Amino acid sequence: MADENEMMQFLTFKLDDEVFALHIEKIREVLEFTSVTKMPRTPEYMRGVINLRGSVVPVIDLKQKFGMSHTKKTVDTCVVITEVEMEGDKVILGAMVDSVKEVMELERSAIEPPPKIGTQLSNEYIEGMGKQGEEFIIILDIDKVFSTIDMSVVAEMKGQVPPEE
Repeated sequence: MADENEMMQFLTFKLDDEVFALHIEKIREVLEFTSVTKMPRTPEYMRGVINLRGSVVPVIDLKQKFGMSHTKKTVDTCVVITEVEMEGDKVILGAMVDSVKEVMELERSAIEPPPKIGTQLSNEYIEGMGKQGEEFIIILDIDKVFSTIDMSVVAEMKGQVPPEE
């Protein structure tokens, strides 16, 4: 049984004005957004691929995946490199976000279940709601967010090697 006082770490980031979080153990690194190589015949939310030290990493625009407007490139735009479980395999994917805020700690007991109503986001993507001060933070289950992505599209994208920056 999980300890209610166990401290959990999350990386927080913004999509528009909402604050989201991912479990820190799912994060490989955070990159400044440079450019992505667009791939033909992919869903709109698949922004393309980047070359990360010789590995091809598909980049998903989280805002578009969630039905929001596409992410505009600013000085704060980042790609969060995540390791997700897809069809039994560990896959490296990039999640494009408006800005990364901080690493925060929350006690397991401070995480509430997702709301039944009132969120535009599918509840299957939300692991829970954290609270920091007066601000609620949507904790995402990144495996479930990316589980709806067709693995054949990811495999095809990984077969395309963009030039190194």
